[in-house]
Amino acid sequence: MASSLCNMHVAVAAGSSSRKLGNAAFASTSPQLRASVRFGSPSFFGSDLSKLLSCGSKTLHTTSIRQTAVLPSASANGTANTQGLAIDLRGKRAFIAGVADDQGYGWAIAKQLAAAGAEILVGTWVPALNIFETSLRRGKFDASRKLPNGSLMEIAKVYPLDAVFDNLDDAPEDIKTNKRYAGHTKWTVEEVAESVKQDYGSIDILVHSLANGPEVTKPLLETSRRGYLAAISASSYSYVSLLKNFAPLMNAGGSCLSLTYIASEKIIPGYGGGMSSAKAALESDTRVLAYEAGRKHSIRVNTISAGPLRSRAAKAIGFIDDMINYSLANAPLQKELEAEDVGNAAAFLSSPLAASITGSVVYVDNGLHSMGLATDSPALSQAVGSPEKVAA
Repeated sequence: MASSLCNMHVAVAAGSSSRKLGNAAFASTSPQLRASVRFGSPSFFGSDLSKLLSCGSKTLHTTSIRQTAVLPSASANGTANTQGLAIDLRGKRAFIAGVADDQGYGWAIAKQLAAAGAEILVGTWVPALNIFETSLRRGKFDASRKLPNGSLMEIAKVYPLDAVFDNLDDAPEDIKTNKRYAGHTKWTVEEVAESVKQDYGSIDILVHSLANGPEVTKPLLETSRRGYLAAISASSYSYVSLLKNFAPLMNAGGSCLSLTYIASEKIIPGYGGGMSSAKAALESDTRVLAYEAGRKHSIRVNTISAGPLRSRAAKAIGFIDDMINYSLANAPLQKELEAEDVGNAAAFLSSPLAASITGSVVYVDNGLHSMGLATDSPALSQAVGSPEKVAA
């Protein structure tokens, strides 16, 4: 099906009032269609498109107009060029807790939010802060800071943060006097939230990219009470604390995100020390927080269940390469997961395009979570055959 038109440009940007038609084409359309375009009616992309009238020899096929989510790129004059349905976060401010290098999901999320136009603030674990800021200042991260438009991601401010402590009263003396904390102040959750409020007034996006289990390499049966509770505190309750303290700063319609893992619902031998329990708690808390924060603050709360990535933190577990190889052999999509994949999902979930999504676990793992059997298992080779045979 095709409709003729000339000098027509359709711009549809999430959160933007810019929806334009070229003058010649716009004037030749019906009043009903002009209203559909002007006010962004979904019907414009349906049968009403066929009502565009002929205005010359140029022909537009309806299949060339697609509602695709893309990150805006800067044009020569500095404005954003959008094609299709764009993820537009210009004018939004994000705080990402748990960025300490340029390898993990936290960095990837910050980068994709920045690519969509958001202003970026980060919270960095206090002992890692000096190295992180020095690396930024000396340009060691410049290659990974590069955005699709060629510019470098800007981080407006880096805050010292230890999300294990709500306030200084929670922090033991050996932490307060630790030399790695020397020279840093206002690093508890309550203090950081207050600092952000004083510096910027409000935020729109909150990202929790924090996890730590001091006994993660121990089987659950060998995990101490202290190790188990430490994993819960750092990896799960920290999200509750961040949301509790940052929600009053968040604009209505804001988005809160965290990162979880498939170990919350399935057995991952070697991922111990209470970390699987912490991820299960995180997902349960996501649902409860979605209800409470949605009703009280009109903000959304979701979590992304990400597949294995060769990040610095994941390498501490010791078998991350095996997990990646397992995913390559068994996931429906046989490709290695990129940090950018998770960043793109986070940008979508933080945008107006996801305005009705809350309380959800969103899987970004090449579909691995959907598998019930390991297709590369020798025990199953006779029953299901190789992945190649199954695909055939």
